[in-house]
Amino acid sequence: MGREHAAARFGDRRKTRLPKIGAGYFPAMVPKKAVAAERTFDRRLVLTAALAGLATSACGAVQRGQVLAVPAPAAVAAEPPPPPPNPLEKGLLVGFCGAPGAKALGRMTGDLAEAGRALRRQIGTFPPGRPVTPVVELIATTVHRSPGEDGMFRSRCDDSTVREYLDAARALNGLLLLNIQPGRADFLPEVKAYERWLTEPDVGVALDPEWAVEPGVIPGRKFGRTTGGELDEVARYLGGLAEAHHLPAKVMIYHQVAASVVRDEQLLLPHQGVSVVKVVDGIGSAAAKKATWKTLMKTIPGHVRPGFKLFFEEDTRRGADLMTPAEVLALTPTPAYVVYE
Repeated sequence: MGREHAAARFGDRRKTRLPKIGAGYFPAMVPKKAVAAERTFDRRLVLTAALAGLATSACGAVQRGQVLAVPAPAAVAAEPPPPPPNPLEKGLLVGFCGAPGAKALGRMTGDLAEAGRALRRQIGTFPPGRPVTPVVELIATTVHRSPGEDGMFRSRCDDSTVREYLDAARALNGLLLLNIQPGRADFLPEVKAYERWLTEPDVGVALDPEWAVEPGVIPGRKFGRTTGGELDEVARYLGGLAEAHHLPAKVMIYHQVAASVVRDEQLLLPHQGVSVVKVVDGIGSAAAKKATWKTLMKTIPGHVRPGFKLFFEEDTRRGADLMTPAEVLALTPTPAYVVYE
C-alpha cells in the first residue's frame, strides 16, 4: 500500500479538500510486585506542508459605456476539518516488535511478509467484537554496549529500513511505531531524528526508558530511567507535528518494566493530537506479570491508556504458559495495546 493509500486510510488532512472522516479512525480488522531484578542484555541489544492559494486580480481603465463585470468572490481558504477520532477510542492495537537481523528482539524480523502473516494469526486469537489494528513496532534506535563515535551508546536505523517496515505495516492496514532505546542520548532529539517519517499519518513512537541511562552508566548493567517531564516534551512535540501537518492523532507509547523506570509520571500532560499508552513490560509467570501490572497502574496518568507486553520466551522459560488474549483483556483497566516480543 502506497503513501496515498495510507493517507486516505488514516485520515491524512494535509490537502485542503479531504474525504469525510468516518466514525472510526481505524477500520475493523480481524477480529512485572514480581519483576526480575535483571534482564539479560543480549535479549534486546542485538515525519508544515499546508498549501495556500493566492488569488490575484488586474484592473484596467474603464471605457465610457463599458459594462462593468461583477468580480467573482475572492477565494477563501476552507475551514480545516475537525480533528479525526482518537485512534484508541473504540479499538485495540495488537503488535509484534522487532528489528532487522535480530530474532532476540522480536518476531517482526526476517521475511516481513511472513512476520505480518504471523501477526494476523495472533490477532485471530483475540476475542471477536472489538476492532483490532495491527502494529509493527520497529526498534529504530538501538542501544549498544559500546559508546560509538558520539559516545551515546546507541545507533539509528537508516531510512531504507524504516521504509521497509512502514511498507510492512501498510500491507497490514496497520500502524508503524518507531521504538527508541536512547542509551545516553535524550529522547526528544532521538525522536526528532525521524521527523520525516513522523509526518506520515500512520507512524508513531514507542519510548523505552529502560535503556535511557545517565552519563557514566553502561546500558544493560542496570535499568535506565526517565521522567514524566521528559515524556511530556516528546508528547508536546508530536502534538505540534500533528497540528502543523494536519495529521491524525499521533500514537506515543512508553514502556515501563519497573516503578523506578519512570519518575514524576504526573508531569506527563495531555496534548491535542497525541494518544499516549503506557505499556507494562513485566516478565515471568501470569501471577508475576499481574502483580507488576497492579503496581504500575497505580501511577498511570488519567489521560494515558494502558498497554501490556508479552514475551514468547521469557514468560514461558520456567514452564509457565503464555497469557492468553482473553486473560490479558480481563486485566483492569483493559489494555488498549498488546504487544508481543
